[in-house]
Amino acid sequence: MKSKKSTLILFIFFAIANLHAQDFKPGLRGGLSLSTISEMHANYRPDFYFGGFGEINLTKKYALQPEINYVRQGSNNVARNYTNPETNTQSVEHLDLKLDYLSISMINKFTFGQGFQVLFGPSLDVRLNDNLVLRKNYNDIAFNLGLGYRMPSGLAFEARFKKGFLDILDSDYYTNDSNDHYLFGDYNTNINFQIGISYSFKAK
Repeated sequence: MKSKKSTLILFIFFAIANLHAQDFKPGLRGGLSLSTISEMHANYRPDFYFGGFGEINLTKKYALQPEINYVRQGSNNVARNYTNPETNTQSVEHLDLKLDYLSISMINKFTFGQGFQVLFGPSLDVRLNDNLVLRKNYNDIAFNLGLGYRMPSGLAFEARFKKGFLDILDSDYYTNDSNDHYLFGDYNTNINFQIGISYSFKAK
């Protein structure tokens, strides 16, 4: 038993020592967030995102990048049918839905050529604020896929697509029976595009 514990302690020690030996670069990122909610009568919502990351360069071409980002998402001009209590008739109202998340991501980053990058990885999104009337899930699980280009100075340009997997609102409340140019369904998930810049500080 003591031997197993000693082996585990040694493994953790060498793993931490190896991690500190890697080329570690902290950084900041931010830019434009364009988001909507799937299967709804709505428009994209423009807003912003910003956050920080730590780039752990494991090889010359591959880095693991943990991130913490604040992302403002949602959907604009959401059409909702409801019964007007004064006239007892069907009416339509248009709402701007706002969802703010603290997004914790683990991004895999591959670099090719003179700085072109492919980025992908999962995110756990913790909802900080929203104006929804009825919700299904307060948090979200998403997947990121993107491209980037980093210059020798550490400044990089990025474009990402992030797709949520959890149903985030109650479609029985946010319902619309119009079918022109839109699909309305029961599985309403976050869709987010991020276009922005990042900067990696040089490791000491």
